[in-house]
Amino acid sequence: MTKRKNKSYRTEFKQEAVALVIEQGYSVSEAAASLEITTKLIYSWKFIK
Repeated sequence: MTKRKNKSYRTEFKQEAVALVIEQGYSVSEAAASLEITTKLIYSWKFIK
């Protein structure tokens, strides 16, 4: 069985995803869907500055 590697995202991408929610008024679900990521990622990135 092979071990799956987690995908990593650039800091800029994380900041842009959070900005969609905070600055542009997207819901977390809408932002996640448009970026093809999970809502859990955006929630965890909200605390990264």
